[in-house]
Amino acid sequence: MGRVGRRILALVIDWAIAVGLACLIWGYTLLDYDGFVVLGVFVLLQAVLLATLGASIGHLLLGLRLISLSGGPVGVWRPVVRSVLLGLAVPALVWDSDQRGFHDKIAGTVLIRR
Repeated sequence: MGRVGRRILALVIDWAIAVGLACLIWGYTLLDYDGFVVLGVFVLLQAVLLATLGASIGHLLLGLRLISLSGGPVGVWRPVVRSVLLGLAVPALVWDSDQRGFHDKIAGTVLIRR
């Protein structure tokens, strides 16, 4: 399983990319942007990249990937559910003894090292 430090760093990288894209597309500055727009970009990027590549850019850079607990492909609904819950933040802050976030438990996924 991907350890907490890698997962948090991947999250920071993905958030920075979302901020950069929001600034580029909507003309914000790095010091003055709409947090809800950035959150929307972040959730959209997470859902699309996890459904298509099985990893976000931050995950890829840090050698992580998302898999289904059943062993099959993650499909589309799991990444969407996981991304929306991650955007809500609270499920991601609640972990179990395996250090899986509540968003992963609900989606039936696990983030592992490649």
